[in-house]
Amino acid sequence: MKKITKQTYLDWYRNMLFWRKFEDKLASVYIQQKVRGFLHLYNGQEAILAGALHAMDLTKDKMITAYRNHVQPIGMGEDPKRVMAELYGKATGTSKGMGGSMHIFSKEFRFYGGHGIVGGQIPLGAGLAFADKYKGNGGVTLTCFGDGAARQGSLHEAFNMAMLWKLPVIFIVENNGYAMGTSVGRTANHTDIWKLGLGYEMPCGPVDAMNPIKVAEAVDEALQRARRGDGPTFLEMKTYRYRGHSMSDAQHYRTKDEVEEYKKIDPITQVLDIIKEKKYATDEEIAAIDKEVKASVKECEKFAEDSPYPEAKQMYDMVYEQENYPFIS
Repeated sequence: MKKITKQTYLDWYRNMLFWRKFEDKLASVYIQQKVRGFLHLYNGQEAILAGALHAMDLTKDKMITAYRNHVQPIGMGEDPKRVMAELYGKATGTSKGMGGSMHIFSKEFRFYGGHGIVGGQIPLGAGLAFADKYKGNGGVTLTCFGDGAARQGSLHEAFNMAMLWKLPVIFIVENNGYAMGTSVGRTANHTDIWKLGLGYEMPCGPVDAMNPIKVAEAVDEALQRARRGDGPTFLEMKTYRYRGHSMSDAQHYRTKDEVEEYKKIDPITQVLDIIKEKKYATDEEIAAIDKEVKASVKECEKFAEDSPYPEAKQMYDMVYEQENYPFIS
């Protein structure tokens, strides 16, 4: 694995803070009805993305996830202004405003969504990995999903085929404790989701996903296994989300005290504490990063606000049309 250096910590702090503030801004404009539909925020789970990106080779590795999907393409290289514009439904967005919050895509940066069907991305991730193996390009696909999606039948089908064909895929369940408003303990007779891999003899295990170092180490090991041709890994990222399942979630299923307890191990705070402890940055330099992040988010908001909505005729350019279709006279 690439060495974790002073610069790594500074980058982690800057990136995770930006992702957090980006999502906070979306929550703000959602209330103003500038962003419509559903909105699922990543607050609290940033260490998963930060750690994974440190281990990945962004020139060939891919990522696919569910609908809590705004900051992942940003981390992989997509322009955050385009991501925010997509959430606004603007023509300058990553899908020209046609995808919205739950369907962010960036083929250029190998981010394949953004899927609204619970668990729908799990077999798709295995399919992306099959393509990499078939082409022999050395790429690995990180397939992320929530704890609720771990109860979908498609997971078992994908696990079986991935092991059978030794596909270069890492299955990652982002276990934030709740499938919408249902706790993990109420969805199955076991709470160690990673043990689902045992039935397929798939290498698997839990990860402290509030710590980007632990995430990076686990993902790196899984990446090496996949690149050797030894097949998939299943990692249970134990994390927590500070906001509701979506913006419409009243969060009656948990207490404020529970949320505050998890904030004591906030991934951003953990990284900042190390930066201060090791004197990687002065208070003034940290304040400068905070100011820079705030300005960057403001720039994204302005870009989205100023961008035009798509013209109505664009709808007809987004529909597949087959010439000489034989079944219509």
